[in-house]
Amino acid sequence: MATIHDVAQRAGVSPITVSRVINRSGYASQETRERVEAAVAELGYVPNRLARSLRSKRTHTLALVLTDITNPFFTTVARGVEDTASDAGYTVIFCNTDESENEEKKYLQVLLQQQVDGILLVPARSAPDSIDLIRKQHTPVVVLDRRVPSGVEVDTVRCENELGAYQLVRLLIELGHQRIAILSGPLGVSTAEDRLAGYRRAMREAGHAAEAQLVVYGLFNQASGAEMMRQILELEPRPTGIFAANNLIGIGALHAMQEAGLRVPEDMAVVSFDDLPPTLLTSPFFTVAAQPAYEMGQRATQLLLARLTGDASAPCQEIILPTELVVRQSSGQPRG
Repeated sequence: MATIHDVAQRAGVSPITVSRVINRSGYASQETRERVEAAVAELGYVPNRLARSLRSKRTHTLALVLTDITNPFFTTVARGVEDTASDAGYTVIFCNTDESENEEKKYLQVLLQQQVDGILLVPARSAPDSIDLIRKQHTPVVVLDRRVPSGVEVDTVRCENELGAYQLVRLLIELGHQRIAILSGPLGVSTAEDRLAGYRRAMREAGHAAEAQLVVYGLFNQASGAEMMRQILELEPRPTGIFAANNLIGIGALHAMQEAGLRVPEDMAVVSFDDLPPTLLTSPFFTVAAQPAYEMGQRATQLLLARLTGDASAPCQEIILPTELVVRQSSGQPRG
């Protein structure tokens, strides 16, 4: 196996120069960098990151703990995290909890044992418990997407969920809908709670009753969206408008409506929180409150890196990104 000394000899430089080029630290001319990189490639040299981490007390790894990595929203968040981390010389470990507090705790314990430099966390529910566990190991943490309880001091990056939901439901009301149902996410998850609050505010301001039977709780996935929609379709009279609390719920709801022979928006209008990436759609259909998912991952990683390289005791920041109302075909006027 090639060593750093072999690379130095092949490139005609000192080992310290090789180290500077590999670690992107210190000055080296472009010509020197090219010679070192060519020697690394020719010899198949792989830096010993373990030895380097023992010296620097850094592993140059970050962890991103997500609740559902199959959700295109979180996939885009992860890309923002990975790109920003890579530019700074860090690699990212991805973990998926499926909204399980037990899975989250198991992953965090493993990550802390592996001494990752920092953690980006989308908490399942008990954000304070997980944050406390991380901080006991003196590991920086940034919370993404979710709101933390009042009094919990931690850097957070999230979107304006309540306002985005309010704007979607307000749009349906302005189109003439009065009986509007919400297919909500799980109880106890802040994004679901905030979007429900936006729905209720819009209905209240318009003087429409947010009847209990029009509020259905489920999970943030397609199967749950379809099941919740089937419950709504049993109501008499049926609502004329549907607010799906995320994109996967919206897709599941659309499938259930198609099974029932209903058309969107002719028979029932549907709006959804979260957009889908253009790569997944040839013809975007849903009216949505779109979150800047890539920017969320990017900004959260920048915050975490600032903690690693700057003042770890500086006041915590809360970054709240705006959503964008994107109106498409799925939000039509009620019939008759």
